[in-house]
Amino acid sequence: MVGSVGNGLANLADKPAPLPEELDPKKIIDSLPLEEESNGIEEKKREIVLGRNVHTTCFSIVEPEADDEQTGEREAYMASVLARYRRSLVERTKHHLGYPYNLDFDYGALSQLQHFSINNLGDPFIESNYGVHSRQFEVGVLDWFARLWELEKNEYWGYITNCGTEGNLHGILVGREVFPDGILYASKESHYSVFKAARMYRMDCVKVETLISGEIDCVDFEKKLLQNKDKPAIINVNIGTTVKGAVDDLDLVIKTLEDCGFKDRFYIHCDGALFGLMMPFVKRAPKVSFKKPIGSVSVSGHKFVGCPMPCGVQITRLEHINALSSNVEYLASRDATIMGSRNGHAPIFLWYTLNRKGYRGFQKEVQKCLRNAHYLKDRLKEAGIGAMLNELSSTVVFERPKDEEFVRRWQLACEGNIAHVVVMPNVTIEKLDSFLSELVQMRSGWYGEEKGKPPCIAKDVGTDNCLCGSHDK
Repeated sequence: MVGSVGNGLANLADKPAPLPEELDPKKIIDSLPLEEESNGIEEKKREIVLGRNVHTTCFSIVEPEADDEQTGEREAYMASVLARYRRSLVERTKHHLGYPYNLDFDYGALSQLQHFSINNLGDPFIESNYGVHSRQFEVGVLDWFARLWELEKNEYWGYITNCGTEGNLHGILVGREVFPDGILYASKESHYSVFKAARMYRMDCVKVETLISGEIDCVDFEKKLLQNKDKPAIINVNIGTTVKGAVDDLDLVIKTLEDCGFKDRFYIHCDGALFGLMMPFVKRAPKVSFKKPIGSVSVSGHKFVGCPMPCGVQITRLEHINALSSNVEYLASRDATIMGSRNGHAPIFLWYTLNRKGYRGFQKEVQKCLRNAHYLKDRLKEAGIGAMLNELSSTVVFERPKDEEFVRRWQLACEGNIAHVVVMPNVTIEKLDSFLSELVQMRSGWYGEEKGKPPCIAKDVGTDNCLCGSHDK
């Protein structure tokens, strides 16, 4: 039963109270200031349509009646809510394409552990007085990732985070502690958590331009480094940008830093949320390795790995961690993480998957994702829809669908005139065919002789990938 948000004492049959004006679910916010283009013409503000307001659909908390235990009505009500919710999850999973989550998993063997409150509070390498933990699983997972990124056991420190954002917050914090007066550099297509870190830590932050692919423009990077030669550099390097899946050229970033006179005066954090685990299994892909002068790497555990709860892995050099850690008597452990309490179930899920799949299993899944991504890109172009796929990516960028209901149905991630599909292991050719068929059919009603042309996406994907009809090929 959908109820209202209130004091929780409303009758189950009560209708939701009207929303206050400031919570209008149709509200549109202005997100970007006016920008001047090179020709001096001002670009109009782009508006972001907020998603549906959950206040209209939430499940209210209602105080039990005195006789609920005898009648069983409360249990029956909750069971019906959960059953309907499960059906909605099944339906929404069928139409999930825009966000980088691997939904192909089965953790039934771990259900026996759901009765325990497993908490890995404190340092993963120092056991606390709280005995219901999973550090032995956590350190096993960390060792696996340290080997993947070529860092010896006695040279690394890390932990399993609650999400990819926490990995970025920690990596950038370590960089700030190593170089307290350092300036943070990040491409403008970096994840929003990077700029959140700059705000939280009150760091000077310089946004660097990007190439059409979405990767960092090292010519602009060099220019901005030279403007701040007196201060160390803390750099966020993207191993797959959020929207276009672009991979920054790590070797070129390092060369640019050294050519500009920053040798031994820089710290690099690699945000590998999705592709940080895929790239090691792509032939001819550049390596992310601690044999290079990088400071930290983070990946998400709920993305390519397929953990059912948000989590991530953060690895840094052991020599750096003492700068921000302190001993806590209450825990009988060390505080070096962003969060205090940490989900102790997540390491077990990660350990279970890494053991089942191993390097060979992940390699097969990466190859499948890349093949299916190329299939989608080719089919879109065959249908006359502009599309782009970066070489090391499974993120297919294409013309934004005109209908917002279609966008919501397929859970597409959009920015400006472009949208994307992230091809994950659970995304099959059959699902892509279903999506393509529906998109092509609906698109025929959006555009035509009297209905206007599709948007030009050349500035986002390049003229070679834009099929709006306005460019000479």
